[in-house]
Amino acid sequence: MRLGLWLCLFILLGRPAVSPAETPAPSVHWGALAYPDQQRTLSTGFTMNRFTQFNVKGEAYPSTIDETIGLNFATLSWTERIGKWGTNLTVGAGPTSDQPSRFLQNDFAHRKILHQEPIPVGQTRETTDAMVGGSVTYWGEWLNVPDVGFVGLGIDSGTLYHEAYARIGLRRAPVPFVPFMRVSAMGRYGQLAPGSGFQQVAGQSYLGQVSLSIGDYRSGSPPRWELEVGASIDSGLFVDRRGNSIEQTYGTIALRGPGIHIELWDDVIADKDQGPTFGTTILIDLFHVIELFR
Repeated sequence: MRLGLWLCLFILLGRPAVSPAETPAPSVHWGALAYPDQQRTLSTGFTMNRFTQFNVKGEAYPSTIDETIGLNFATLSWTERIGKWGTNLTVGAGPTSDQPSRFLQNDFAHRKILHQEPIPVGQTRETTDAMVGGSVTYWGEWLNVPDVGFVGLGIDSGTLYHEAYARIGLRRAPVPFVPFMRVSAMGRYGQLAPGSGFQQVAGQSYLGQVSLSIGDYRSGSPPRWELEVGASIDSGLFVDRRGNSIEQTYGTIALRGPGIHIELWDDVIADKDQGPTFGTTILIDLFHVIELFR
């Protein structure tokens, strides 16, 4: 209750700017929005991803992973801007366990919302995992609008896997004659290597992502509030028994207000409940909190 009251206070008293945020790996390969931050920010919060070995029929995901995985990360993400350049450092760490993601998937979503049978759970991963990522991004103009086009390089590493990647795209590009709407798109290529958690991964990754945002952009960018809906296709982090990558498609929805970012991603586009099934994040902008108490 107290957390809810504080979040409401941030939204009511906040300056006209949403909270930008970057989620730690492996969220990008679960379907999270993976655009770089446009503004300077220091965000912290909680990020969860669930890998489901079976579907509701008990059929196994055709990968080399033979367990259900619930990643629970406490996260910290820092983005700094120096002229047209942006740098980001994002870390996430925490206990890997079957809960609380099992409760959200089986007890809440399947039983209470969808009125379906729960997803079978066999062996689970029980340990502590951590990931750290860093990136450098150059921001340029798009149709005379600054800080829309971007190109950058980054690296993710930790207990799960390792990846070096490049990304290029548009972030919050204006839509002609529709002042409350923005469009984003990105292409990303990565070179992958296994870690102790995921001992077999694809050698490379191709990812495409598009999204549509609506918000109050009258005060410029970023807006006071924003709702974003996105879709992505990923050539796959995981591989089958023959070593071939397993392609995935995802849907994403994000809600942002002054000082807060809430996002949910799921493989709902593929209409299945196995593999990298879903994830969520709740982040608070610490710079914004500090301003409130000045």
